[in-house]
Amino acid sequence: MNPTVNLLLKACVGAVMVLLIGLMSRTRNYYIAGLLPLFPTFALMAHYIVGSERGTAELRTTIVFGMWAVLPYLAYLGSLYWLVGRLRLFPALGGALLVWCLAAAVLVVAWNRR
Repeated sequence: MNPTVNLLLKACVGAVMVLLIGLMSRTRNYYIAGLLPLFPTFALMAHYIVGSERGTAELRTTIVFGMWAVLPYLAYLGSLYWLVGRLRLFPALGGALLVWCLAAAVLVVAWNRR
């Protein structure tokens, strides 16, 4: 597939997910908007690319790393839950994002040392 078309397709998929999240946040079941970012849209793309370009062993390594990658997301959610009770929304989101970055950095460093 043409690299430009491939990139455009990925951007469109991302845009559709953002639209779905926006739409779900306005419904009676607004909390489902928190589930949609976990739909494996980008994981499918990453797994396809690694699997087709690198092979099965590298794909399996990517999958295991992805399992560990849930930890920074949990750190983000936990810190955001705590911060929204203490700060306004924007600073709480920024703080939680910082926690995610720190947890992700720890994960990458630990992974590289194994």
